[in-house]
Amino acid sequence: RHCPARHVIVLPMIKLHQFAPAFGLPNASPFCMKLETYLRMAGLPFEIPLASLRAIGKAPKGKMPYIEDAGKTLADSTLIIDYLKASYGDPLDGWLSAEQRAVALAFQRLLEENLYWAVVYTRWIEPEGWAKTKVAFFGEMHVPLRWFVPPLARRGLIKEMHGHGMGRHQAGEIHAIGQRDITALANYLGDKPYFMGEQPCALDATVYAFVANLLWAPVASPLQRHAQQYPQLEAYCARMRSRYYP
Repeated sequence: RHCPARHVIVLPMIKLHQFAPAFGLPNASPFCMKLETYLRMAGLPFEIPLASLRAIGKAPKGKMPYIEDAGKTLADSTLIIDYLKASYGDPLDGWLSAEQRAVALAFQRLLEENLYWAVVYTRWIEPEGWAKTKVAFFGEMHVPLRWFVPPLARRGLIKEMHGHGMGRHQAGEIHAIGQRDITALANYLGDKPYFMGEQPCALDATVYAFVANLLWAPVASPLQRHAQQYPQLEAYCARMRSRYYP
């Protein structure tokens, strides 16, 4: 008696280029951590080559993260996830309704286009945050680059913040904007185990990456203190870490 042959689908190994872990987190960049978390959630095989700031020079859009897959090099965490869904299927979002997808997109925009810049202000602009951020991102850089690159990067972010509009506000105004975003996140999460309900979806990769960076990075700020007032955010991050970063 002969058993039929089983066809085993072997997925290619995706190369994920990102910054090295920092702040006790998988990544101090929420966009890098978002993409790594998505890969873990979707069960896609990946490897992380030796992290280096030099890798930014090879990034298609000059920013981290980016991936190499099947002969392609792709940048931007959201566009990469869209590509991964189209190439390997969408195991996370199939259960979402059209309304839920719309809500998920709105919260993604809140995190990536608004709260992100408020957090950048506390890390890169305010002196106490900058002292720790400089070490986290540039601490292993050799002299003399370590003398010149951090202030150049900081000036670049200041310019980007001003162009975005967040950088035109006063510190108290920026903190208030970020705190409103955090309150909206906490209120919508409520007592749900995952952000959109009983099951995780792709949005959870983004929410976890941004909220964990806010709660657990050793950068004290009015935003961090505000987030710490909501125990559901801490419990959510612990739940995600336990499930996807055991």
